[in-house]
Amino acid sequence: MSGNLELLTTSPSQEQVANQLQELERPEGELHLRFYLASGQELAFSAMAIREVISAPPDRITPIPNTSPLLLGTLNLRGRVIWVADLGQFLGETSAVNTDRAEIPIIAVEDQETIIGLAVEQIVGMEWLDVEAIQQPKTTDNTTPYLRGEWLLSDRTHQCLRLLDQKAIIRSNRWAAV
Repeated sequence: MSGNLELLTTSPSQEQVANQLQELERPEGELHLRFYLASGQELAFSAMAIREVISAPPDRITPIPNTSPLLLGTLNLRGRVIWVADLGQFLGETSAVNTDRAEIPIIAVEDQETIIGLAVEQIVGMEWLDVEAIQQPKTTDNTTPYLRGEWLLSDRTHQCLRLLDQKAIIRSNRWAAV
């Protein structure tokens, strides 16, 4: 019984705490935001590409009639009106982001003075990833022109995390058709 009490009252040594703090202070790689599209595909943006991450109620997004189905509408972001697009549909996915919920996760990306909101299904969170481990995409699809590369997460399942290029998305000719 006393052995159990010792386990409950044992605290980490000062050395263990110092090692954990050093790991937090010296993360390896660069910070990235991981998220899911409606299809279940997981992607990432470099944190440097992101202006802001917003959870907006659908009624804050003003639909604009006679526009592309890629666009959900406009959103007032700190006094600036920005377009909000369904990132999955922009990338050629058939599944639309779920707008029938309390809040829609939106990633506001920026290039020079242009900001666009990209609606996604779910934000996973921030993670430090090794940029030196990025590989060129092994397959070509609708997403390829908007990729900076991908990380191989599992050799066994060939699961990849694809890194998007916000500049390629913002500067895309697909917006001209909108």
